[in-house]
Amino acid sequence: MSESIVPPEVRPKPQMRKKTMKAGFDFNIMIVGHSGLGKSTLVNTLFKSQVSRWSSGWGSEHKIPKTVEIKAVSHVIEEGGVKMKLTVIDTPGFGDQINNENCWDPISKYINEQYEKFLKEEVNIARKKRIPDTRVHCCLYFISPTGHSLRQLDIEFMKHLSRVVNIIPVIAKSDTMTLDEKNEFKHRVRKELETHGIEYYPQNEFDDDMEDKNENDKIRETMPFAVVGSDKEFQVNGKRVLGRKTAWGVVEVENPNHCEFALLRDFLIRSHLQDLKEVTHNIHYETYRARRLNDNGGLHPISANNTQESNL
Repeated sequence: MSESIVPPEVRPKPQMRKKTMKAGFDFNIMIVGHSGLGKSTLVNTLFKSQVSRWSSGWGSEHKIPKTVEIKAVSHVIEEGGVKMKLTVIDTPGFGDQINNENCWDPISKYINEQYEKFLKEEVNIARKKRIPDTRVHCCLYFISPTGHSLRQLDIEFMKHLSRVVNIIPVIAKSDTMTLDEKNEFKHRVRKELETHGIEYYPQNEFDDDMEDKNENDKIRETMPFAVVGSDKEFQVNGKRVLGRKTAWGVVEVENPNHCEFALLRDFLIRSHLQDLKEVTHNIHYETYRARRLNDNGGLHPISANNTQESNL
């Protein structure tokens, strides 16, 4: 691995090193968008490893199959003795059907089921010392590079799901637009999200202090990230680089002058990974937990043998 992917804030101090090495930490990322936008390729590029569907036995000589069901694939990334269990939750070809009414329901149901699992572990009499965390910490929502406006389906999905998960919008295959088209499209998307009251991560109200606000304001002005993913290498100026070859040359994935892939990677797995986990736990999960306890008049402790799922 050519560069560190374990963020500094989760690298252990000497006295905590042994415990952290033993326990490790979880990070769960969901990818959503209709087929053909390069979702799996981008995630594999992000983590410098085949952590999406290829991890399940698809060799590099095979074409990635179209997703037909929600599927979680886990991959342990280890660096310097620190383990990160990365889980990528791949979704159906979202919006590919003729009738897409309420097509976000299975995704919403999956997210809530993970909160329910965590909640049941919390109220168990024989509670584990470390509860397995399958909660979705962020959802990368892939927007088609139309250059015009968001689809109604994009708006409805983000409106529904932003209430239960951290949404991070990205423009897929951004090399299909000129720089002017890309900047104009980004501005239009931000305005549409604001008009429809759709909050995406990092949310304004969760900025802890002025330093946080200044840093996050810069990020919010950049979003949605315009990205390009590729698992192919090309020779450019004597160096091997990840990129997409076009008639005009090679679009370099990790070159900030070509796309915002590097910004997204740093944002996800360096500067904001821990915050994504905290917002998931303190805001989205706590909202779910309060609602469930309120609906039930208090969720009674359950034994380890009781595996009956509640209706969500």
